[in-house]
Amino acid sequence: MTIVDVRILVEGASDVEVVSKALQGLALGSEYNITISAIIPTTNVEIAKSAAAGADLLIIATDADRVGRELAERLFNELGQMVGHIERMKLPLGHDLEHVDVELVRKELKNTLVRAGLKSLNVLPEYMELRKQLLDIKGKYDNLANEYEGLMAEHEDLQKKYDELRGEYTRLKQENESLQALLEKKTRPVKIEDAWKALFPAEPVPPEGHLAIAVEKLGLNGKIVVGQGYIFAEDEEAVNELLKTVYLSMIIASDMGKAEEPAPVEEKASEPVKETSEEQGEEDELKKILSGINASSE
Repeated sequence: MTIVDVRILVEGASDVEVVSKALQGLALGSEYNITISAIIPTTNVEIAKSAAAGADLLIIATDADRVGRELAERLFNELGQMVGHIERMKLPLGHDLEHVDVELVRKELKNTLVRAGLKSLNVLPEYMELRKQLLDIKGKYDNLANEYEGLMAEHEDLQKKYDELRGEYTRLKQENESLQALLEKKTRPVKIEDAWKALFPAEPVPPEGHLAIAVEKLGLNGKIVVGQGYIFAEDEEAVNELLKTVYLSMIIASDMGKAEEPAPVEEKASEPVKETSEEQGEEDELKKILSGINASSE
């Protein structure tokens, strides 16, 4: 059981002797479960505040005369908010211990403690109601604390998942940017003339049909598209390789045309000679060369 802290405020040192003498005949601890922790001799309000602050019960023991009553009232008003409860105790006039009836003081002290206890009973219903409210609040607090712990654990799980998703998002974003850059690079159309002049600035640009034949013969359909004066390729290197192959085939065809001399032909009246255009001959020769290059590469 909690011990009640009681402090007694008196006017002077002689009153301390009187009260101390009266306390010797009281078994306050066993009868009332209280302890007198201090007897404070002062009429100074500030000193009284410092000495009485935090007491469960403060007894203001002053003389029964007018001066004692006024002092008690002033201290009561000043200290009311600093202690649990204040009770007034009247001391008999006279401060000479030899002439003071100690038994009377002891009786007054005991009655003061009883009055304080009885007054405390008046606030017991209010105390019980407050205690009930406190228990309800504590129960709600415990529930909220448990809910908070659950939410914190859920938050940590969500934070972990968020970090994982964030990392995955960053990775996919970087991959998408790389793919987008690659896609833009691979699908960019190139003018045939510009691409050819970049490699062979001194050579005439071959007909678009020659490039189309090269794409077909080299098996590049779907990877390279030729049309409308442009080449659509997977990447720039593929365009360069195609143009180099066409250029090589043109050189080979030119050299082979110079090496071969036409054989004498006997004129026959019954069989007219067919005339072929120079362009058709070049195209047929290009097809043969490209077919040979493709076959050797396979």
